[in-house]
Amino acid sequence: MGDREFGISPDMLNHYAIQIKRILDVGVEVAIVIGGGNIFRGLQAKASGIERVQGDYMGMLATCINGLALQSSMEAIGIYTRLVSAIEMRQIAEPYIRRKAIRHLEKGRVVIFSAGTGSPYFTTDSAAALRANEISADVILKGTRVDGIYSADPEKDPNAVKFDKISFAKVISLGLNVMDMTAFTMCQENSLPIVVFDVNQPDNLYRILNGEPVGTLVEV
Repeated sequence: MGDREFGISPDMLNHYAIQIKRILDVGVEVAIVIGGGNIFRGLQAKASGIERVQGDYMGMLATCINGLALQSSMEAIGIYTRLVSAIEMRQIAEPYIRRKAIRHLEKGRVVIFSAGTGSPYFTTDSAAALRANEISADVILKGTRVDGIYSADPEKDPNAVKFDKISFAKVISLGLNVMDMTAFTMCQENSLPIVVFDVNQPDNLYRILNGEPVGTLVEV
């Protein structure tokens, strides 16, 4: 959204595309799971009189819209991409096939996973954890608007303390909100590390993949 209340900011699309191109140029394979909250949040559908399952499907379709927008921005600067959807819509996206997605990554294409898991009641976090494990990703980089995991909400509590590194078990014991629990435990069970970082800061993606201590690392 950028500084808008809803919708898509061209400036933010360009920002993400440039950051992604920089890490592609050093040989990193990149898969993206994208949300749709800037257009529609399934969990908020109840207030609109829309039942939960219908609202979740609307949210999944919103991720496809964002995926198309991000794809266009990346291709405009020379990045080869594939938009992959968990819900079949062949005219605009490939259906998700695990082996095919892995092959795209091996060929240097950025794979954008849209439509979540394709099922209601699962968040974008769950889609990220599921796809990351399916393609044997090395790490999940969770881009947020804060620079890591804190002991409390840093936007509300000035005394909140930032963690540079934390275990899955400690996150659970402290009741910290990193991902929804389904996604988080899937990563824990498969020893898949998570880095939570500020995605809006230029060069953060590059710095993380260059081994710099950016954000918060969650590991077993």
